[in-house]
Amino acid sequence: MVAPSKPVTSKPDEVKPEMGRTVRFTIHRCDGPGKAARWESFDVPIEPGSNIISVLQYIAAHPVTIEGKRTTPVVWDSGCLEEVCGACTMVINGRVRQSCSCLIDHIAPRNGDEVTLEPMSKFPVVRDLWVDRERLFYNLRRVKAWVPIDGTYDLGAGPTENPDKQETRYKLSTCMSCGCCLEACPQFNLEEDPEHWDSAFIGAHAISQARLFNEHETGKQLKRDRLDELMGPGGVSDCGNAQNCVKVCPKEIPLTESIGAMGRAVTIHSLARFFAGKK
Repeated sequence: MVAPSKPVTSKPDEVKPEMGRTVRFTIHRCDGPGKAARWESFDVPIEPGSNIISVLQYIAAHPVTIEGKRTTPVVWDSGCLEEVCGACTMVINGRVRQSCSCLIDHIAPRNGDEVTLEPMSKFPVVRDLWVDRERLFYNLRRVKAWVPIDGTYDLGAGPTENPDKQETRYKLSTCMSCGCCLEACPQFNLEEDPEHWDSAFIGAHAISQARLFNEHETGKQLKRDRLDELMGPGGVSDCGNAQNCVKVCPKEIPLTESIGAMGRAVTIHSLARFFAGKK
């Protein structure tokens, strides 16, 4: 005889959200590059299922601080609202994450709970919680994170993919360039001068994307170029192996595996260059 299934219950350490509660949001604000920063707090009534974006929308409609002072609406960046575009990354209660998938019921379940919102610190602030992630995309261009297909439209079907390799590559392809791994990385620091971007650490996201396209049967045409870039200043050898990146990745991409794989590939590539008489 099969025993009846037990009803689903909450975990022992999980707090059931209080209905009709108010949560205080303290937000790090800045009116623009070079402007003085400040903190402002807002009390927000929380509806079930609310996320950080819905809270910011409420504040935009009711921009009044806890002191009763009317202020400007908080500025943030967002797009898809379903953890795909990566635009809404910010630091929430000291942890970098996507604000669209951050539910208030999970982080502030009680009446009177407080939540802090800050912009990422590794990118220049445009305004409030909105930062300029141009360096992130520049580093993807450094490793030529694309498949070269120009002029191939009339060459027939492309090479076949190995199922095992395809499964590995699919996980790597879920990267949405959100910047979480870079914010958590102690080797990736704020660098506002584009002239220094080529020598600064390239970051886990670009290293992993180089692995993705080097394992692509057509993308591997640019494999040597990618490895040359990762051999240079700011390349894979600059990784300090803190492993913070893999802990905060919202897509759970095996970033440390990618860094290890590309480190081995760069070593083999550099030895091959040495014995070929190339500097």
